Amino acid sequence: MPEAGLVRRQPVQRRSMERVTRLLDACAEALDESGYDALTTREVARRAGVPIGTLYQFFAGKQALCGALAARNLELFLQRLRGRFAGRELSHWSDTALGVVEEFVAMKRTVPGFGVVDFGDTRPGQHYLLDGAQAVENNEMVARRLARFGVEDLGLAQVPELEQVLRVAVEVADSVLRLAFRADPEGEPGLVAEAEWLLRSYLSARLE
Repeated sequence: MPEAGLVRRQPVQRRSMERVTRLLDACAEALDESGYDALTTREVARRAGVPIGTLYQFFAGKQALCGALAARNLELFLQRLRGRFAGRELSHWSDTALGVVEEFVAMKRTVPGFGVVDFGDTRPGQHYLLDGAQAVENNEMVARRLARFGVEDLGLAQVPELEQVLRVAVEVADSVLRLAFRADPEGEPGLVAEAEWLLRSYLSARLE
């Protein structure tokens, strides 16, 4: 379920949770078909099979709805990384580079709506979706979650300036991967490989 700050009220009952899930699924589907600019809350409600008033019980509008979708995408990304790295002994932060890039690319190719809203609005100059208060950029939020994930779930070292290093790493990888998907709807392989190399090399130099 969406985090506080992204929804007007948290769904508690099973029926409400199912409605919010349907709204987010419908939002993702509509994004794939028409993009962010053409997305309307009325169309999302229609696809989800709920009254428009129900949508506004939970979301203030289109941006809040897409923010909740971005947050769900981030949770799914971390969940998939847990599965990918399960049972593996990782010695260094750089050991995660290939898995992180491959999982991001896989989600770009297969997860509905992820090509338009991954962890935030992918249009140039649009930074804030994960933080309901509109104070923290998406990539900073992603870096914070990856830092916690690496330390708590993967047992990697908590080192000085970890969040800052990961914030730079996320910015660099994000830029190159966006370029890869502008060049090819499936992600241009050479650019995807460059993103992995840059991420691995930077993390190796800064965190080992």
